[in-house]
Amino acid sequence: MNKTFRLYGIIFIVVLLVLALLELNKTPVTDWRKNFDLNEKTPFGLFVFSQEAGKLLHSKLARTELSPYSYYKKQKKGSHNILIIQSQIDEESFNKILETVNEGSDALIITDSYLKKIADTLGFDHSFVNDGGRNSLRLTDTKLSNDSLLIDKLPSGKGFASIGKYHEILGTTREGRYGAQANFIKIPHGKGHIYLHSEPLILTNYYLLKPGNEKYVEHVFSYLPDRETVWFSGANKISMKSTSPLRFILSKPALRYAWWLLLGGLLLFVVFNVKRKQRIVPVIEPLNNKSLEFVKSIGNLYLQEGDFHDMMAKKAQYFLNRIRMDLLIDTRNLDDHFEKLLHLKTGKSPENIREAVVLIKKGQDPYASVMKEDLIKMNRLLDEILK
Repeated sequence: MNKTFRLYGIIFIVVLLVLALLELNKTPVTDWRKNFDLNEKTPFGLFVFSQEAGKLLHSKLARTELSPYSYYKKQKKGSHNILIIQSQIDEESFNKILETVNEGSDALIITDSYLKKIADTLGFDHSFVNDGGRNSLRLTDTKLSNDSLLIDKLPSGKGFASIGKYHEILGTTREGRYGAQANFIKIPHGKGHIYLHSEPLILTNYYLLKPGNEKYVEHVFSYLPDRETVWFSGANKISMKSTSPLRFILSKPALRYAWWLLLGGLLLFVVFNVKRKQRIVPVIEPLNNKSLEFVKSIGNLYLQEGDFHDMMAKKAQYFLNRIRMDLLIDTRNLDDHFEKLLHLKTGKSPENIREAVVLIKKGQDPYASVMKEDLIKMNRLLDEILK
């Protein structure tokens, strides 16, 4: 037993040493996901902006994780500034923001995605500048136009079109040889103003740390009056920082290897201890797995009920989730850009993809008339795309 224990111990130590060498020689992988998280130090996190926001806004910054609807429902404030970064604003919150701006406040909303309700109310349309090239952002004020900002990594390519006559264009974005497109606009509303910027990447770690880019960001925020700013940052806290001792241990390579060694030693001790004291364990036959029969029964019930619309909606939801998780494609807007990305990543026919998108939208529409043939056709198309 002692010789066996010694042999296993040597093997375990050798394996740990090999793992340590592999870990030390491993090339760090950069996370380029657009998380817009206050706690993330990845390229597209907001850690740097979160640290500097107070200084940028002259120490007159108040943060809240509540939605605008919940925040203004609980308290009444005088004129102030509103800041929202890459957050989907629900209709109730949007109405509260409009009420507050109408009374004399100003709102700065920096996001590449606006609900149709917001676009229709404020009087603008979305536009696409490009499909992923280099975007040059510049302010229209001649005093500020020298401080431009170049988006060379994963730009949103979004802008504003069909702008109302009372709207003022404060900034533009340009891609290569194509013409400039408005991406920063000012909209008067009541006694206040709403400022919309379509490129939230300007506030991320990657771009803020580039020399000179902070000037452009300062100019964007300079349009807000010098007063208290309420930042609705609830959507920018995806991950919560853990302060547990284990996190500290695992963050240090030397402590992490020591932790592994301790766990491995305890595991070996338990294994050999159990071998000496193991008792006869009676064999108990496992219960029959009837999951397949259950799934078939549920499927038959759906077919008998004939609720093809509900089945189409669930199939569409499952398909879009697979597209987000497996292909990393944004599924919020099922537009031409989405169809193009899906075609490039799957290699499937554009005609089939376009036909599938039409059926998905039909399944998502609660008022659409759906036939059994629609369900069968959509199921075939989606399964073919996912192959």
